[in-house]
Amino acid sequence: MQAASPPLGLYIHIPWCLRKCPYCDFNSHALAGRPPEGQYVDALLRDLAQDLAEAPGGAAAGRRLESIFIGGGTPSLFSGDAIARLLMGVRGLAELAPDVEITLEANPGTADAAHFAAYRSAGVNRLSIGVQSLDAAQLGRLGRIHDPGEARAAVRMARAAGIENINLDLMYALPGQTLAAAAADLTAAIALGPEHISYYQLTLEPNTPFHHTPPPLPGGDLAGDMHDQGLELLAAAGYEQYEVSAHARPGRPCRHNRMYWTFGDYLGIGAGAHAKLTDPATGIVERTAKLRHPGAYLAAAPDGRFVSSRRTLDADDLTLEFALFALRLNEGFDAALFENRTGLGFERLSGPIESARQRGLLVLDGRRVRPSALGRRFLDDLIQHFGPGGYN
Repeated sequence: MQAASPPLGLYIHIPWCLRKCPYCDFNSHALAGRPPEGQYVDALLRDLAQDLAEAPGGAAAGRRLESIFIGGGTPSLFSGDAIARLLMGVRGLAELAPDVEITLEANPGTADAAHFAAYRSAGVNRLSIGVQSLDAAQLGRLGRIHDPGEARAAVRMARAAGIENINLDLMYALPGQTLAAAAADLTAAIALGPEHISYYQLTLEPNTPFHHTPPPLPGGDLAGDMHDQGLELLAAAGYEQYEVSAHARPGRPCRHNRMYWTFGDYLGIGAGAHAKLTDPATGIVERTAKLRHPGAYLAAAPDGRFVSSRRTLDADDLTLEFALFALRLNEGFDAALFENRTGLGFERLSGPIESARQRGLLVLDGRRVRPSALGRRFLDDLIQHFGPGGYN
């Protein structure tokens, strides 16, 4: 059996932000002065051209991009002209699907109406706005540079610019947060009328200021109550949970993120970006990563040597990584998707599935596997069953 070529997306990383938040472990770097827009866009396009030319077995040749996601960092630090030149360059190098989804992440503190209008003119048709909270005191504790008024204004400006697909990122279990405060925060976000809400728990990631000096966070039981309360509020407002932290109005799931969760292929350009490609001739799946620090990435641009690591996934890798992504979806996956995306037989999963099912973490319906409510709550425990020896 051989893995087939799945849908293809493109991730573009812009690594700068105005200030590094104390909870953030992403590859982002506080900016002193203006970002090097022109130089960085040149490097991104060279990076993409090289990836398209050197993809294993011509893995990207003739395949159109179904989605583009510009993440960071804070991509909205870049001007409309820079984003327009970037997307024009992408169109010159690769074919885009007629209904391609193009998402750009924006922070309210860096957003303005002129940028949003220019982004829309450049082809951006989805904005993901990092609100995180609509409580002024919590925004201060989180080190955010915007206030609730700026967050609400960002949504209004996006609508005025013609953006009809908006995601809001919102966190719960914030420092000192009560159950009532979490409900009020989420209710305020719902009132802004976004098509999509990413609702996720604040966690203390290694190598962050919050990890070194933890703030007083709600305990596990209270955080669980906030989670359950949030699901009820979102469902009552017409948002369907389709992934662990993703809730969308009908027809509005994030196509790019669904591509990740269904183990699709994607190119990754920019400092620290990752890619996954399936060789159409052999079915071999390869992952690559780019130079992480923006200074090193820009220094490599003249020679075009952006790749920092490259590895081929073996059967154990494919099994674990597929489960890691696909079991985030409420719908889970069926045998055909697993076999199509990995080239492995479904019987390989019989041990992990039975082990997780006995513990109440999975539901098996014929040849469809989906996480139970308990499995979604304890996703890390569920995924462990799919690692080497994880079900023994």
